[in-house]
Amino acid sequence: MFVGIYVIAVGFKSREEHRKQQELEEARKAGLAPAEMDEEGKEINPHIPQYMSSAPWYLNTDKPSLKHQRKWKVDPNYTKSWYDRGAKTFQADKYRKGACENCGAMTHKTKLCTERPRKIGAKWTNKNIAPDEKIETFDLDYDGKRDRWNGYDTAKYAEVIKRYEVRDEARRNFLKEQQLKKLEKKRNKKIDEEESSDADEEEEDALKHDEAKADESKQMDFSKVEKRVRTTDSRTANKIWNLRIREDTAKYLLNLDVNSAYYDPKTRSMREDPLPNADPNEKFYAGDNQYRMSGEALEFKNLNIHALQLSEKGQEEVIMQAAPSQAELLFKKYKEAKERLKKQIQETIMEKYGNAAASVEEIPKELLFGQSEREVEYDRCGRVIKGMELSVPKSKYEEDVYINNHTSVWGSWWKDQQWGYKCCQQTIKNSYCTGVAGIEAAEEAADLIRTNVERHAAASNDRSGPVEEKRFVTWGSDTPEDLVLDREKLAEALKKEDERKKEEKDERKRKYNVQWNDQVTPEEMEAYRMKRIHEDDPMKNLLH
Repeated sequence: MFVGIYVIAVGFKSREEHRKQQELEEARKAGLAPAEMDEEGKEINPHIPQYMSSAPWYLNTDKPSLKHQRKWKVDPNYTKSWYDRGAKTFQADKYRKGACENCGAMTHKTKLCTERPRKIGAKWTNKNIAPDEKIETFDLDYDGKRDRWNGYDTAKYAEVIKRYEVRDEARRNFLKEQQLKKLEKKRNKKIDEEESSDADEEEEDALKHDEAKADESKQMDFSKVEKRVRTTDSRTANKIWNLRIREDTAKYLLNLDVNSAYYDPKTRSMREDPLPNADPNEKFYAGDNQYRMSGEALEFKNLNIHALQLSEKGQEEVIMQAAPSQAELLFKKYKEAKERLKKQIQETIMEKYGNAAASVEEIPKELLFGQSEREVEYDRCGRVIKGMELSVPKSKYEEDVYINNHTSVWGSWWKDQQWGYKCCQQTIKNSYCTGVAGIEAAEEAADLIRTNVERHAAASNDRSGPVEEKRFVTWGSDTPEDLVLDREKLAEALKKEDERKKEEKDERKRKYNVQWNDQVTPEEMEAYRMKRIHEDDPMKNLLH
């Protein structure tokens, strides 16, 4: 009982999460919620379909990402070459240790030797040492592993041509023998010319029908898939080859353009139309999709879509393969309800606004010709000067929607190749508006950075002798204005400060007799201030 209650609770929870996820996606599409960010910090377009944005389960992506849609890098080490069959490399004169005991080659062992087993192997005779085979290893790419014709020797096609020539020669010889027999019968029987002409035509048809039976032993080795064909006589059955008729043009020969419809040689299928611009009354083949998108196939497709939509919405758990009758009944009821609702809406509209098509009343001329008493003034170019306000085109998206206390929309300000808000001049889309105070603070920060850069640039240019520097208030400590620092002593003090910090981190390096010096020079104090870690420094983690 408790297990059943837990399962029901989990089901409600998953439905509730699914509903919330859909509401969030709709809010993102409408611009009411911020878009999702990928692992690189870029925004993901909320209008991308879910089947494109959702990554496969085996990638184990915790955050939303479109990385799985990008092109994968191809290793340049891939090759499409093939093995050099039967190639030999080196042939030794004497038997070598570790070689094959049968033939004497070093590239294989005795168990894997493909030569005829010798009565006395090469290990003992030390004669007729076989050459070593050429061993190659390739790292094939995706297409190379799946290429059925990779490594095919085109010279073998000559054997196929030779086989056809032998078959044609046998057919010609068979026809000649039949013609000689026919002439001998004519001489012996001396039949009349008219009867002989009729007999000749019948015999020629019979010869054409029987020529395929000539020399069947030398024909090509087709897969002998036979099927029975029903005839008028149930006792007889004709056997035919399960092949395309030679008179019919192959699919891939209808259009020889490389960019035309794709033909799959493995399944012998061509989904698209090879001749889309041809007359539909003249072409007999318009692609395999014409059967999938017409007739009962289209109805079956709509039935599957309806069953999937019901399951996704959570209205009813319908499985087309498990309960086809239930799915078809629900689809039939859905179509009837849709037609009923459509008819009801149509009747409501006609009751409210009337039916202009059924009315017999004449239309007023003012409406017929678009006449009105409104005065409109135009200029010479045809532009409206006054009298008619042009309608402003509206977008399907919400306009003038201000978020986060902003008084202007995103994209109303542009600076340094970045969009932002005009009211506060911020380039972060989801930021909170700071108004004029934020603009002034940004300008002061920019001026301060510019002043510091100029001061450091001037100090770096003048490196001779002691330099009098005027320091600003740093981390709550005031520095005297008349302070003069020596650069050489300051560099030595910085080195000593680094050594002291290392000793503090590793207590094993600390000496037993530690002497403290209470006299601190300004350079040492400056080095301490420069190396000191401030707890309220936001960049302190970068020092480790």
